[in-house]
Amino acid sequence: MRYLIMVKSTPAFEAEGATPGGFQPDPTVFAEMAAFHEELARAGVLLDASGLKPSRAGWRVRYDGARRTVVDGPFTEAKELIAGYTLIQVASREEAMEWARRFPNPVGPGQPAEIEVRQLFELDDFAPSAEVERFRELAASKSIGSK
Repeated sequence: MRYLIMVKSTPAFEAEGATPGGFQPDPTVFAEMAAFHEELARAGVLLDASGLKPSRAGWRVRYDGARRTVVDGPFTEAKELIAGYTLIQVASREEAMEWARRFPNPVGPGQPAEIEVRQLFELDDFAPSAEVERFRELAASKSIGSK
């Protein structure tokens, strides 16, 4: 079972990226994150992890029928934005929850913050079909969604 731990953005993070030199993580928080991710790696459950640049560096694509519109960031609702993620593979929902409870506060001790954890779909979650088989072939060649 794969789970995505999403670190929610904050207004301060979205604003910090606009300063000269860009965002620089708090050294204490960065050290805690590094230690936690090393622990995930030692346990063999870490698949990937990274921070995301503020929304001003991104864009959204809106769909309206066949029409697509590109909207450049920044986006106003920081609490709805993702600042980073950690992708883990574990044996159960309970194990994912245990790891999530141990996730360091991404903005620092005592500060309000939020992470969200969501399970990824696996190809076995879908009814057998030619389309699922196409994704299985892709996964076998690219190592995506194969577990």
